[in-house]
Amino acid sequence: MIAFKPDVEEIKTARDHVAEIAAEWPVDDYTVRMVVSELVTNAVRHACTDEVRVDAYADDGAYVVEVWDGDETVPVVGRPGRDALSGRGLMIVGELVARWGTVRDEGKGGKVVFAEWKAPAPHMTARRSDVQRDGTP
Repeated sequence: MIAFKPDVEEIKTARDHVAEIAAEWPVDDYTVRMVVSELVTNAVRHACTDEVRVDAYADDGAYVVEVWDGDETVPVVGRPGRDALSGRGLMIVGELVARWGTVRDEGKGGKVVFAEWKAPAPHMTARRSDVQRDGTP
């Protein structure tokens, strides 16, 4: 876990920190970095907080990124117009992860915004053409 003052200069630091943790995950590096960038940018730009914390971990087939800030305001998916220059971050996150959400942190105050990927399903060993109608090879 890393913690820092909400500063746009720290977004790259957070991205690199999580990318190092996620290097062995079955998730594309660019996708991980994009999601971290969006979540941390939201915390830095929109949360009224003195600190942002970023963590990443794997847990029983789930790969999770968490961004904590001290503001209890829950992020809302924007509906920007075509010409808007911002407001699409959470829509992008929603397309890149299995699920994302927000949990209020009752212990420390604030909230955690998380993004999660699931481990890919194991590859099937039989091709569809090799399987009989009753399901046997």
